[in-house]
Amino acid sequence: MATEYLPHPLDATAEEPALFDGTTRLHFHFLKFFHENLVELQGLQDKIKLVPLNLQNKPAWYKEKVYSANKVPSLEHNGKVMGESIDLIKYVDTNFEGPSLLPNVTSLELFSALSGGTAFDHLEHALTKYDGPFLLGHEFSLEDITFIPLVERFQINLSEVFKYAFRAGRPKVTAWIEAVNKIDAYKQTKKADPKEIVARYKMMFSAKK
Repeated sequence: MATEYLPHPLDATAEEPALFDGTTRLHFHFLKFFHENLVELQGLQDKIKLVPLNLQNKPAWYKEKVYSANKVPSLEHNGKVMGESIDLIKYVDTNFEGPSLLPNVTSLELFSALSGGTAFDHLEHALTKYDGPFLLGHEFSLEDITFIPLVERFQINLSEVFKYAFRAGRPKVTAWIEAVNKIDAYKQTKKADPKEIVARYKMMFSAKK
């Protein structure tokens, strides 16, 4: 079963929660769905408490008491706090039971290709490098879970706001999205209504103005 909707993101008005009391907590930006998906795909909902933060109005106690680097995500576990998304994935994969999301092959070229430029064309090209529907072929891995939440949210916003169908002319991207959506563990993470996703992005962009 998927978890219920996330609690309201904590902002500067939020009271300081209990810290370092033995609870494992993942602090993350409430608009970054990837970290929530990571916890659910590894079946760790009962072991890792999700703590979403509003970075536009971040609580002061986060930097002072939790993570002096003042960045997200951060993981509080066994009396210490660590950050950096990829490092956290490796740490969770090593220290908690659950299906591994680490690939057998490190694909730094893939991360580089998708980090800029015409990202969807890069993604289409990346999917041609291996035989299979996923980014590393037939193995659903870290690369897939890193990018699929972002791509699917972009798909919703591009379709709803800009009326742009980015799948058109990109058969590999289409097959990849369809393959990932056949994975039960991933489907359980997709709780948010598309209208809610669009509203979240509009809120994020309005906060930056």
